[in-house]
Amino acid sequence: MADPKGFLNHGREVARTRPVGERVKDWNEVYVPGSLLPIIGKQAGRCMDCGIPFCHNGCPLGNLIPEWNDYAYREDWAAAYERLHATNNFPEFTGRLCPAPCESACVLGINQQPVTIKNVEVSIIDKAWDGGHVVPRIPERLSGKTVAVIGSGPAGLAAAQQLTRAGHTVAVYERADRIGGLLRYGIPEFKMEKRHINRRIEQMRAEGTRFRTGVEIGRDLNARDLKKRYDAIVIAAGSTTARDLPVPGRELKGIYQAMEYLPLANKVQEGDYVTPPVSAEGKHVVVIGGGDTGADCVGTAHRQGAASVTQLEIMPRPNDERHPTGQPWPTFPILYKVTSAHEEGGERLYSVSTTHFEGDEDGNVQWLHLAEVAFVDGKLTQKPGTERRIPAQLVTLAMGFTGTDRENGLVEQFGLDLDERGNIARDADFQTNVPGVFVAGDAGRGQSLIVWAIAEGRSAARGVDRYLTGASDLPAPIRPTDRALAV
Repeated sequence: MADPKGFLNHGREVARTRPVGERVKDWNEVYVPGSLLPIIGKQAGRCMDCGIPFCHNGCPLGNLIPEWNDYAYREDWAAAYERLHATNNFPEFTGRLCPAPCESACVLGINQQPVTIKNVEVSIIDKAWDGGHVVPRIPERLSGKTVAVIGSGPAGLAAAQQLTRAGHTVAVYERADRIGGLLRYGIPEFKMEKRHINRRIEQMRAEGTRFRTGVEIGRDLNARDLKKRYDAIVIAAGSTTARDLPVPGRELKGIYQAMEYLPLANKVQEGDYVTPPVSAEGKHVVVIGGGDTGADCVGTAHRQGAASVTQLEIMPRPNDERHPTGQPWPTFPILYKVTSAHEEGGERLYSVSTTHFEGDEDGNVQWLHLAEVAFVDGKLTQKPGTERRIPAQLVTLAMGFTGTDRENGLVEQFGLDLDERGNIARDADFQTNVPGVFVAGDAGRGQSLIVWAIAEGRSAARGVDRYLTGASDLPAPIRPTDRALAV
């Protein structure tokens, strides 16, 4: 235990953000550099001797949270880093991007604000990087076995690192021009600067992992040919088929999927463009979808100088506090969340549905028509007389994803079975119906959180290792059928 009275003597404090007027003028992370370390000891000290740490249940990685909280409180950063990395390959990613289901399950959260687990996590790993403690872990011997990993998001990278450290020769195939998947091109720079990815990639290269960019399996390289080259394959291609909005006017120019819009802004930060081919500058922007991807579009539009930003959500506005029976502790509740992007301005509309788009004579979108909706007999129904229109010169669709890519031929060329939700089916070892072909992350689970992706990558790596060698000492924190705790 850290401080026996910490949770009694200290309230919750989180990382400070930079002033809105300052941060919307650049693409750096929104937090004040160095603002966590002065307070993180007290915050780690709020971790209580709860007997059964439900934070372990909230986190699919099984992070040893009370242990590294204790070490952080005592400023034993080396020990804290060792415990942190024991279960999580990339805590600098989760510490910045994960919505922290561990905090929702924190026992202190029953009647107080929970421990700032996410802030403690990122403080530990940033301290380790700054101190030079994060070094390559090169395998002592090679197995002679080869593995191809398709996709370089968090699931693919976690599987690749685990398998490389187990002694296998691993090559990661990425269809984009840089490694990182959605971490690279789906997450804006203001949420996570890409230097964090770059230094991890260099660590993995030093360990022996090989990377092949600009190669799309199914199009550039037939999946059957890939299978002949490697002893095992891990598909970690994500759930990238975006949900569309089939309403009149969808064909108008200026309407984009979020993952058509966001990568272009990131490519500017990578130096590929001076200005993005699609920009919100001077335009009335509408973001359809109230989740994190929608918030990323909102923050990006602010930085590009949008005239206005409106975010639409078809569901009702969530509660400010956890519902005691509908979403009881320690489940992960759906709450009204104000992200850094929302702090920067714009309007949020709930319980509204887009009816159609209206354009100008040149085919450019100019207006979005919407109506209020409500649940009637369990179905969302449009309210008569609530129709109106709002200006919309740039529209981004951030309504989630429906499954892995089926158009590139990967699924058909491998001959993979799909489950009832359209995800790639797998057995208890994360192996598909094709021997030697495994699946990890959103491609098999469906759209999920980064912490689940890393857990899937680690678990699938164990299945691959056991397939190749007959046994495995690699950890497997979850089963393919595991899901977040819900009512």
